[in-house]
Amino acid sequence: MKKTPAKVTVAIQFVSLIGIILTLSFLSTLVWGGKPEEGPVIQEWTIHENMTIAEFGQANNVPEPVLKKALQLDSEDDLRIKIGDFTLSQTEVCARVDKTLAIYIEQESKNWIKILVKFALWIAFLTVVLVLLHRQSLTPRARIGLYTASVVLFGVVLGSDPSPMGTVKDAIILLGSKGVLFLPRIIALSVFLLMIILANKFICAWGCQFGTLQDLIFRLNRDPKDRKGNVRQFKIPFVLSNSIRVLFFILFTVAAFLWAVDIVDPIDPFKIYKPQYLGITGGIFLFVLLLLSLFTYRPWCSMFCPFGLVGWLFEKIGLFKIKVNYDTCIACEACAKACPSTVMDAVLKRNRVIPDCFACGTCIEVCPTRSISFAVGKRSKPPEGKFHGDRTGESPPGKA
Repeated sequence: MKKTPAKVTVAIQFVSLIGIILTLSFLSTLVWGGKPEEGPVIQEWTIHENMTIAEFGQANNVPEPVLKKALQLDSEDDLRIKIGDFTLSQTEVCARVDKTLAIYIEQESKNWIKILVKFALWIAFLTVVLVLLHRQSLTPRARIGLYTASVVLFGVVLGSDPSPMGTVKDAIILLGSKGVLFLPRIIALSVFLLMIILANKFICAWGCQFGTLQDLIFRLNRDPKDRKGNVRQFKIPFVLSNSIRVLFFILFTVAAFLWAVDIVDPIDPFKIYKPQYLGITGGIFLFVLLLLSLFTYRPWCSMFCPFGLVGWLFEKIGLFKIKVNYDTCIACEACAKACPSTVMDAVLKRNRVIPDCFACGTCIEVCPTRSISFAVGKRSKPPEGKFHGDRTGESPPGKA
């Protein structure tokens, strides 16, 4: 029987995976009763001095609890005070109510039980992966299984919100448009950053529902040993990918603060888990991004994700990280060749800025001398001439 070409197999698996995720996510959204994530609304206030505060609230659809909290009212009688007789100007009234209403809408839009369950499962799941990596027992099959589990559990079942990206993106949008911070989101961001400090961008690597989907797609186009692509894969230079990511972050932030516009929302790839709300632009962008994931590693994470950029900075002080034992390393560079990105080459040779490491463990698995580990401590530098030959022209060990 004639064997199916690798390109055809990859294409079939890719289309099948995306179709299954879209279908199951559609059904999951119906079960949860999910609504599209809406950014802060710039409201035109109806207000004049003869209005009572209660009438102002009714005219602008502001709940009484919001009015009381924003304007520090003690009783129902205070709601009958006319705007013209109030201690604050009309501009100050609108500004205070606007900020308090934004927080109120954020609070009411969240399914707090689901969010708490998701964080508990994240911690449990990431702990399991950390143990496997530390014990150097993560195989290609296990890696695929864990990525699949993460996509299904944290994406399809539990949805697009919360996500690591959302904590940064939505915080900037709310601060830029309303001048306020939503405390639960800041707490979530702090938890995610602590995870990065503990274990090398672990939440992005194994918990982010879209990050793991990109990684899973990338692995569809790999040989059984997970060392190279069935169809050629490319490693984008970090200086290019990170420059794009920095510029995108600046553009996003400027748009949020100057025009209160969320430029990520129309192309938000996390909407794959809420496909009912994917627009034409978002759908096209998502398809291109997922298709690109077959040929290059995590394109959204490396070139666009706001949390990806912040996480890369915090990654520098991570406790657990990929380390090399140069006493046993034979300089074969199998780890750098098998690594999905350019990060392992930078870690191995320490001759340039180290890119994002998503702790996939491929380098650990392919090392013939078990010289690579995921462990606590500082990275050491390679001996002079280990990889480039010394001044006498001798080849490094293992390269003769």
